[in-house]
Amino acid sequence: MVDLKGQYNDIKTTVNASIEEVLENTAYINGPKVHEFQKNLEAYLGVKHVIPCANGTDALQIAMMGLGLKPGDEVITADFTFAATVEVIALLQLTPVLVDVNPDDFNINIDAIKKAITPKTKAIVPVHLFGQCANMDAIMELAKAHNLYVIEDNAQAIGASYKSKNGQIFKAGTMGDVGATSFFPSKNLGCYGDGGAIFTNNDDLAHTIRGIVNHGMYERYHHDVVGVNSRLDSIQAAVLDAKLPKLDVYNKARQDAAKKYDEALKNIDAVVLPFRNQHGHVFHQYTLRIKSGNRDALVKHLNNNGIPCGVYYPIPLHKQKAYADEKRYNETDFIVTNQLVQEVISLPMHTELDDEQIAHITSTIINFLNE
Repeated sequence: MVDLKGQYNDIKTTVNASIEEVLENTAYINGPKVHEFQKNLEAYLGVKHVIPCANGTDALQIAMMGLGLKPGDEVITADFTFAATVEVIALLQLTPVLVDVNPDDFNINIDAIKKAITPKTKAIVPVHLFGQCANMDAIMELAKAHNLYVIEDNAQAIGASYKSKNGQIFKAGTMGDVGATSFFPSKNLGCYGDGGAIFTNNDDLAHTIRGIVNHGMYERYHHDVVGVNSRLDSIQAAVLDAKLPKLDVYNKARQDAAKKYDEALKNIDAVVLPFRNQHGHVFHQYTLRIKSGNRDALVKHLNNNGIPCGVYYPIPLHKQKAYADEKRYNETDFIVTNQLVQEVISLPMHTELDDEQIAHITSTIINFLNE
């Protein structure tokens, strides 16, 4: 699904030199490389504050802690996403409120958000799924009208752009009160272990979060807030700082591969191609819908032919044992999500995909669906 070895070979000299610099100075935690990467990512995103942390799940949790959300507060998010988004809500004893998504871009549905808002609602967590932004204009308008926080889950859309209705262009993760991202190795900007970061333009919030990630300390052994131990280590920062200058090139390679997939599959009746909701889709995943009812058979066929693929996601969050709530949820509230989990399939998507690989993958799909 992701050719990390091929990508590494292309940047091996730069990455190795960056890691060696850390090994030589032995500043493994909060060293110069962490601060360099932080500043460079701030400049790339056009955001005032980037606070690196240990992983993307921590980034979401710390963002919510920084906003001061309290047990029982309701947080609205999408039913069709990875469990980490709702996991941190539950861990903080907040109340997760899951809502349906759009059938085209798979992002959180605005009308569903409106219906879910109650006096207990305190935040909305849009997930920029598979590499493109949710409808942030509408989400920010709703948040303003109801005095809600917006926490962007940007784990899958680093580098994606969003053009607001007034023509202004933002980077994903920088529009809400706070954004959170993951640097898991398979991400568009991935390290060689775990890593994450939090973004905000709010000076006070940034200050609070900087304490939270480091045991609540602003001065050594002075614990001013309840914190956690969640720091991006210097070696991972070195890897990320070496890769950051190539992020736009990497995303362009993914967009080019997506266009080639589109061209090969556009005339197949059973296939629904990925929808581009604006100009900024960076294709963390290239996800098709298979309308013929034989998605699972296609998965098996691809695997039998040595072609990796993924089903993201096979079970809606509202049906997961940990997050089921029969009193709150009705199946009629999740018509789209319940359909998507039966139809979606993600094909290999990475910076090293070549024409021969794409031709082999798509011809294998076409031959199976046309049988």
